[in-house]
Amino acid sequence: MFRNNPIFTEILIALMGLLLFIPFIGGLHLFDWDEINFAESAREMILTGDYLTVQIDFIPFWQKPPLFIWMQVLSMKIFGINEFAARLPNVLCGMLTLVVLFRVGRRLYDSEFGWFWVIAYIGSFLPFLYFKSGIIDPWFNLFIFTAMVNMIYFLEADRGKKKWQNLVLSAVLLGLANLTKGPVSILLFGLTIFIFWSLNKFRLKIFWTEILAFSGILIVVGGAWYLIQIAVGNFSVILDFIRYQIQLMQTQDSGHGGFFLYHFVVLLLGVFPVSIFALKGFRRSYYDSNFQKRFKFWMIVLFWVVLITFTLVKTKIVHYSSLCYFPLSFLGAYVIYKVIHKRIKNYRWLNIIYASVGILIGIIFTLTPVLASRIDWLIELGFFQDPFAQANIMSDVYWSGFEGLIGVLFILGIVASLILLKQDKKIAYVVMFLNVTIFLNLVLFLTAGKIEGYSQKALIEFCEERQGEDCYVSTLGMKSYAHLFYAAKPVPVNVKAQDQAWLAQGDIDKTAYFILRSKTLDYFQENYPELEVIYEKNGFTFCKRDKPDND
Repeated sequence: MFRNNPIFTEILIALMGLLLFIPFIGGLHLFDWDEINFAESAREMILTGDYLTVQIDFIPFWQKPPLFIWMQVLSMKIFGINEFAARLPNVLCGMLTLVVLFRVGRRLYDSEFGWFWVIAYIGSFLPFLYFKSGIIDPWFNLFIFTAMVNMIYFLEADRGKKKWQNLVLSAVLLGLANLTKGPVSILLFGLTIFIFWSLNKFRLKIFWTEILAFSGILIVVGGAWYLIQIAVGNFSVILDFIRYQIQLMQTQDSGHGGFFLYHFVVLLLGVFPVSIFALKGFRRSYYDSNFQKRFKFWMIVLFWVVLITFTLVKTKIVHYSSLCYFPLSFLGAYVIYKVIHKRIKNYRWLNIIYASVGILIGIIFTLTPVLASRIDWLIELGFFQDPFAQANIMSDVYWSGFEGLIGVLFILGIVASLILLKQDKKIAYVVMFLNVTIFLNLVLFLTAGKIEGYSQKALIEFCEERQGEDCYVSTLGMKSYAHLFYAAKPVPVNVKAQDQAWLAQGDIDKTAYFILRSKTLDYFQENYPELEVIYEKNGFTFCKRDKPDND
């Protein structure tokens, strides 16, 4: 398993990533809001030929820079405008991420540690699933992490050419992170260095000339798109972008609230099982060199900077704390590596937490088909009190009952790994993470489509039916990008078509279709009496308004 040839191993890891991440990425619709948001921006770039401006509904969209959108555009140029092309950039990111983890782990300890870091990362829930998604964060996180690693190498290296290579590469990678999602990358990077510097009694081997060089490269790479926007007269887009970033920090974005410790829970459960073993990794180092100790401390500082920052941010979204996956998986792999080599004893409390959480997850998935057949009972008990949620959960989704075997197999995998811990710890940990990988693939293959049936499937099917029809498609009283991407909205000829009120009561020149939540139907029919209900399904009401007869 642990080969001595690093080039061979890295090629093997890249191929393994391709085999793990590419299945099913084209078999499931993109999810509102984020996945469809970015894919739609890429589609509109292709339609308009304007590759400088990020747009949504053919209006400048100031919330994100364009680098990831450009990746999706290139993918769509090759594979067409579809789910596979929208998600493929993150498959490639996953392959590269695994190679990076192996390379950093091998340099830090040895090939065995590199392998366990790789296996721990892909054998945990959210890190695995994110490489099958079409969201920005995998590339954003990889750029920041590699920028941080190269900065660590720079600070640890002796003076010379290699040291400058690390400095330049760190600045370039941080600039790319800024072009991917914005200046929050610089904030997280800067805070991590400042906190480490403070805790290290303000001792870092860096000179003003190096700081100026780093800053200059960062401005050139990371600021290129912003400077071009200003040069072509789009300064207002930059101002709107800055205002939006500040707004996310200070206020709760619509539909994205959460309790204060939201991200603590997300990381503990979402990065299971490596998150459980990482709990021990926050304590002192065991039998490490000075560089290994400092690297571990860098990872702990990075983890807390990201976690605390997004705990304080009012808007709560699962992937906001996803940069923590790198330090968290490192700390978990560190503990496992030390246990295998008998530098840390196999703590029973870690195994108990691992077994308890894993078995609970397995039970939930085992019972899912049973609960799905008793929706009326769940509603009577007080679950799903919101009318829209009730209509969603009452969707006609077929469960055979065999889907529950996924949970049973997962529990058996948990038990098998615990038994193996007493015999061969190395094999036990491999089984532990392999069990999660198999479980997630079975979930995607057997249940992901059913879960979509409870949420957005009715909406997307309606939009897909409108493709090719000369009509308008809009939403009323709800936020969605699905009608833009899945109805394949063309470049608007009539600027009035961007106005919902005009579509609902103006002198339209062709049929307009509307999507709204059923619970708001009375309100919109009262305000727009010309709306004609076509049908209702899964909590959505689909209406239309025909072109007025002016004869």
